[in-house]
Amino acid sequence: MTKAELVEVVAAQTRLTKKSAAQILDIVFTNIGKAVKKDARFSYPGFGTWSVRSRKARKIRNPQTNEMMKLKASKTIGFRPAKELKNSL
Repeated sequence: MTKAELVEVVAAQTRLTKKSAAQILDIVFTNIGKAVKKDARFSYPGFGTWSVRSRKARKIRNPQTNEMMKLKASKTIGFRPAKELKNSL
């Protein structure tokens, strides 16, 4: 599903305009991002949890030159689905 498709579904189910539905979705996802950044975690019951995950520094191989390189430690966002969502698949 794309953002445009999600906007259409939300607009149809709420009887809002597509523009209003898009604004609401932007606000929701912006605030989810802010919550993860601030608290390192955001949970939505029945759907899942977004959390910050740390990656350790590691060595990688450049496939073009076969040269070993060091990749810095970094952070990423992970998603863990709730039991209800996993069971519904």
